[in-house]
Amino acid sequence: MASLNKLICALLCIGRIPKKIGEGFMTITAQMVKELREKTGAGMMDCKKALTEKGGDFDAAVQYLREKGIADASKRAGRVASEGIIGSYVHAGSKIGVLVEVNCETDFVARTDEFRDLAKNLAMQVCSENPICVRREEVPADLLEKEKQIAETQARQTGKPEKVIEKIVAGKLETFYSRACLLEQEFIRDRNMTVQDFVTSVIAKIGENVVVRRFVRFQLGEEL
Repeated sequence: MASLNKLICALLCIGRIPKKIGEGFMTITAQMVKELREKTGAGMMDCKKALTEKGGDFDAAVQYLREKGIADASKRAGRVASEGIIGSYVHAGSKIGVLVEVNCETDFVARTDEFRDLAKNLAMQVCSENPICVRREEVPADLLEKEKQIAETQARQTGKPEKVIEKIVAGKLETFYSRACLLEQEFIRDRNMTVQDFVTSVIAKIGENVVVRRFVRFQLGEEL
């Protein structure tokens, strides 16, 4: 048994992990681990484990790591995030500028490239997509009521039953949230994920809670 354990440890170190698949074996190579790390930003051992658990299926391993990241992030959500940085972005031509406050738990993480890249990407997101607020709870009550009234008026014009109208209104409001709320928008660097998904992936990578606190967007000549 001791010899078997030593063999397994040796295989883990060189990145070749045999995994039985049906009648044969699947070998997890160092290159597979490298590609998964580049795709997800997860640690080497996490990538090895994901590939092993999923029998070398790359897409399944990506999903496994994303689910793990979400689970880990939820555990960290209650931690106090009082450190952080103010990220900034000025669009080409210097006619639009954005400041965004992003918080984390320690000053050490706030100084890392990963965290600074997060803040920069969020500032670029705000510049491009012009959200109203960070999260849906921050949507002004009068604006939300106005959107509800518009959605309900449009829904009633269809002549559908009341229960169907309620579902139509709810769907339209979800669409509104996905445009108006920063964390619910499609991430401009990867339209297959939301901004919240992107933030969660960074939380999984740096191992600390991250809070997108607030932002301000300036546009030359706006409200003059």
